[in-house]
Amino acid sequence: MLTELYLRHGTALMTFVLRLVDDRGRAEDVVQETMLRGWRNLDRIDPSRGEPRAYLFAVARNLVIDLWRADERRPRLIGDDDTVAAQSVGDRADALVDAYVVEQALDRLSPEHRAVVDELYYRGATVTEAASTLGLRPGTVKSRSYYAIRILRTAFEEMGVER
Repeated sequence: MLTELYLRHGTALMTFVLRLVDDRGRAEDVVQETMLRGWRNLDRIDPSRGEPRAYLFAVARNLVIDLWRADERRPRLIGDDDTVAAQSVGDRADALVDAYVVEQALDRLSPEHRAVVDELYYRGATVTEAASTLGLRPGTVKSRSYYAIRILRTAFEEMGVER
């Protein structure tokens, strides 16, 4: 019965759906779903009770309307590369991962080395200013800075961070 139904009404149904849906693949999906629903409800499309084409077209029309409604709820995909490139992305995942990796590397520093890094790189102090703030000689600040950077570089390499 289903094969006969498809052979009789499949082409007309596909033509009808293609006028409503601009994508052939989606139109084929609608026709397939229409035929599946027709097969499940063979008792409703008994040819002795009336023309089965009217039932199939009504089902297809309802499926297309559902498809349109679903499309309205979904965000539109943009195919234009320039438009996509111009859109800002609110994803901060990379920044969060970077911050976590830096924090893990900084935890490997001794408190003395960490204090020098904080002064020089986070507060933007000069060597002389950092030395004054920390109560150290400028040479000690330079030395601790040098060794702190080496420790951080090693930590980043161990964590798989590339330059």
